[in-house]
Amino acid sequence: MNSATGGSKVIAQKYLDSMVNTFAVRSFRHVADADYIAARMACRAGLMNQFLWSSQQAIEKYLKAILLFNRIPAVGVGHDLAKALQLTDKLRFKLDLRPDSRKFFDHVATYGSYRYLEVSSHVVGPALLNLDMTIWDIRRYCQFFDVPGENATSMEIRIYNLTWESILRSAEKPAPLFQIHGGLLEDIISRQKHPAREPLLWQNAFFGRRHRQTIKVVDQMQITNAPLWLHPEMLDELVKYVFLPKDLIRGYREHLANIVKDPTKRP
Repeated sequence: MNSATGGSKVIAQKYLDSMVNTFAVRSFRHVADADYIAARMACRAGLMNQFLWSSQQAIEKYLKAILLFNRIPAVGVGHDLAKALQLTDKLRFKLDLRPDSRKFFDHVATYGSYRYLEVSSHVVGPALLNLDMTIWDIRRYCQFFDVPGENATSMEIRIYNLTWESILRSAEKPAPLFQIHGGLLEDIISRQKHPAREPLLWQNAFFGRRHRQTIKVVDQMQITNAPLWLHPEMLDELVKYVFLPKDLIRGYREHLANIVKDPTKRP
């Protein structure tokens, strides 16, 4: 292979890499940013099932963006947040999630993907604060900073160093001061008349143009029982018309068997 052919292949690969990174930004990170704002709006309105679903969608897309930026295949992830997080073990760096963020992540991973009240769910505590914290912890890694190769230009090396350094130092300064270049949230915050700006900034300690000294933290408490949990005897009739995952069908059959055996166990 002559040098001209090799050079053209390098250029072609860089073009493909650029297009894939654009997909990660627009199809994953930008959409996740919108899902995050939708989750905040749902929480503020007391729509907690929608809050959990939008939170799940945002976190899922942020993780998929991180995996795609780092070229880690995630074709089998689906809506499984635990599986997506497990794949991040293959990264060259570790996602640094504070304990409360990991706790909220696990809660959303457990309940967030059930859009149709297939299972009972609950939200207790400072849900909005926990969402903001978790999104900030994960989203800061949601950008391209590939390790420069042998043929990297001085500009590519400089961009990598600056990006990685900003992430490493992000926890050392007030959260709102950390920004992602080209981020949708950052664009919304910069536009005073953007209709999504107020829902994004309302009582937000992690995203904004300045560090807020205080925010009003509201504890949520909402518990919702699923119809199948209350009346599992409808299961056989229901599955004639509605799709339910096999693990849920198996679980509700066990739940019904326990009730038949001991009626006092009915919710």
